[in-house]
Amino acid sequence: MILAHKIQLDPTNKQSTYFAKACGVARFAYNWALDRWKKQYEAGEKVTEAKLRKELNAIKRTEYPWMMEVTKCSPQLAIMDLGKAYQNFFAKRAEFPKFKKKGQKDSFGISNDQFSIKEKTIRIPNLGYVRMTEKLRFNGKIMGAVISRRADRWFVSVQVEIPESIPIHNSESQAVGVDLGVKELATLSDGTKISGAKPHKALLSRLRRVNKSLSRKQGAKKGEKKSKNFRKAKMKLSKLHARIANIRNDETHKLTTMLAEKYGTIGIEDLNVSGMSKNHRLARAVLDMSFFEFRRQIEYKSKMKGGHVVIADRFYPSSKTCSNCGNKYAELNLSMRDWTCPNCTISHDRDINAAINLKNYAVSYTVSACGELVETVTSMKRELNITNQV
Repeated sequence: MILAHKIQLDPTNKQSTYFAKACGVARFAYNWALDRWKKQYEAGEKVTEAKLRKELNAIKRTEYPWMMEVTKCSPQLAIMDLGKAYQNFFAKRAEFPKFKKKGQKDSFGISNDQFSIKEKTIRIPNLGYVRMTEKLRFNGKIMGAVISRRADRWFVSVQVEIPESIPIHNSESQAVGVDLGVKELATLSDGTKISGAKPHKALLSRLRRVNKSLSRKQGAKKGEKKSKNFRKAKMKLSKLHARIANIRNDETHKLTTMLAEKYGTIGIEDLNVSGMSKNHRLARAVLDMSFFEFRRQIEYKSKMKGGHVVIADRFYPSSKTCSNCGNKYAELNLSMRDWTCPNCTISHDRDINAAINLKNYAVSYTVSACGELVETVTSMKRELNITNQV
């Protein structure tokens, strides 16, 4: 398993300048390769990222000598990233690659033979030792690193291949259903509700003030020369966005770690986040909860602990199905937070009922030590399907 540890750096002014140059070289190489890829494809030539890397190596010393001021990995790995972007596009996992812009997600990669880590320092050729704010957390083979900038801070993300950890869960571990929502970040099947920090909503008024201040500075309009005050206001806005992201990531990591360590089986829904975000009334709240990141983290953390995550289909009626008798209440709408089952007359909290159904759904897919499904839950699911069909 390959894990990444993202560590904040404490570079000197000279080192920060080197990082900025390396990011610029990576961005230029990516855009150059994307332009060449398009032109060669339109000309009917077969294009690969290896061919483009070889072409750039042949001309960079004469046409782009400033590339030699930084590590050779910067342009080479950038073109390799373009190749992966095309693979994701053809596999329908992402949109068509776009040209990169200065100041947006500035980063560059380093191969594992071009740096070394000792205690709280990372050594980069032609640059020397750069201080890190903490030690590398994982022990294993280092596969590579990516240095990136967020607002005015630099970070290094080190990819480490670690051996399979000893699982802490077995067939007798607890199961839980987790219902994600915009009112409560997560509702567990045991009745626990986690409201969530909602950092974007909490800092929205400040965000609006800073945005408004930026729009008044010289350079905000297209074609204007950017003033120093504009750059200061832009950095202030970047810091605020970074603060919002940090609060959200901190909460998501703490919640997913707790669930992965406590429960061996976790049931969640396959939410259509892109579709939900198209609703202008829900988009801000949906994106503020970071559902996709929650799912990504809970899947790999549960795997590390020996547990597993069961994803219910997005059309599974977890909220509309009575967790007591299995009757489906089709009249339930989004505004109804509490409802009473017309079949068994039991009152339900919408979110807790959905979490219980997700738990039952997950347990029905849990395999026992002998390789057979749990009969009691399987029969209950069979009865639920018959009830829904009727």
